[in-house]
Amino acid sequence: MRKPTEKPTVKLVGEDGNAFVILGRTTSALKRAGANKEYIDKYKDEAMSGDYDFLLQTTMKYVDIN
Repeated sequence: MRKPTEKPTVKLVGEDGNAFVILGRTTSALKRAGANKEYIDKYKDEAMSGDYDFLLQTTMKYVDIN
């Protein structure tokens, strides 16, 4: 599993708050930062294992929110 070289930043404030949009933006940011598929799948599995608040909490573990 390859983590990104640095924690990417994702703009979510003032954007569409749909869970699928958040997953997509975060996944794209992780890819651009150099994370491999295994790491991204780990994020998605963890983020989708709870409710919407859990999705946000998990996303903030993996990326910085702007």
